[in-house]
Amino acid sequence: VMLQESGPGLVKPSQSLSLTCSVSGGSVTTHRVCWDWIRQSPGKGLEWMGAITYSGSTYYSPSLRSRTSISRDTSKNQFSLQLMSVILEDTAVYYCCQRSWSTCTYWGQGTQVTVSS
Repeated sequence: VMLQESGPGLVKPSQSLSLTCSVSGGSVTTHRVCWDWIRQSPGKGLEWMGAITYSGSTYYSPSLRSRTSISRDTSKNQFSLQLMSVILEDTAVYYCCQRSWSTCTYWGQGTQVTVSS
């Protein structure tokens, strides 16, 4: 399974960030699999943002729930992240991964997003 993130590298404060993860070699509807978004800010550890399951259910980090939306397009075998009202602290490398149970088995290479005016 291969995952590839795509989206803008630069976003202005207060705007929305949209990222897409394209999946190949697997399906976003594979039973009992979740598709997660994770980020890593400079000098910090990995932060789980949220996930969408094989059935389309979504789960979000409590700290980001009010600004985050995860969706999928099964026809394109993609899932997406929307982060609204971005702030400077949202600058990070954003990763998508396929998770089985509690472990991310496959990861995208990550995409740098910088929030700056």
